[in-house]
Amino acid sequence: MTSIADLRKSYERAELNEDASHTNPLLQFEKWLKEAISSEVPEPNAMTVATVASNLRPSTRVVLIKGYDENGITWFTNYDSRKGQELAGNPFAALQFHWVELERVVRIEGVVERVSAQESDEYFHSRPLDSRIGAWASPQSQVISGRGVLVANAVKYGAQFLLHPPRPPHWGGYRLKPDNWQFWQGRKSRLHDRLRYTLSPASDSAQGNEPVWIRERLAP
Repeated sequence: MTSIADLRKSYERAELNEDASHTNPLLQFEKWLKEAISSEVPEPNAMTVATVASNLRPSTRVVLIKGYDENGITWFTNYDSRKGQELAGNPFAALQFHWVELERVVRIEGVVERVSAQESDEYFHSRPLDSRIGAWASPQSQVISGRGVLVANAVKYGAQFLLHPPRPPHWGGYRLKPDNWQFWQGRKSRLHDRLRYTLSPASDSAQGNEPVWIRERLAP
């Protein structure tokens, strides 16, 4: 059996340089995301969300991005979950996309806020029926005695709501408003390309102005 310490891979698929990258990180992210989708990598919309609890212990989990624009990155979940509780106490988070087949990583940091009730309602009602019932059936992050609890809850709420379950009050969307992006492209000999975009203190996007991003190359 090969030692895990001996596992190696040479990254040689692409490069990332200042001349070929967008000055706006959102446009660079959109380009890479579309390439991940068109390349048919497994779950290109999967991202890791990292939060920090009041005891300063970090935790991560994988969720699915559901939207992105100049206002931020959006996903939906249970507000009573561990990540929901941690965001309530510390509204900062980090996201990471890892497109292994393309040898690319995107890291995003910023402040997180809940999306509007209307936006949460619109997305919830676009979901498949089983997923809407599941939002009621799963007391996310709580200890349960067995899978039978989830099955029984699904039957209960399915019978109660039939085809029209409303959005649970404990379920909805979050939006991370980025102030720091990093784009990593694997390169040969571990001399990887790594670009960081930092939101300039001079930016005043709240007034409708375009954000100003400082782009810098970091050593890998």
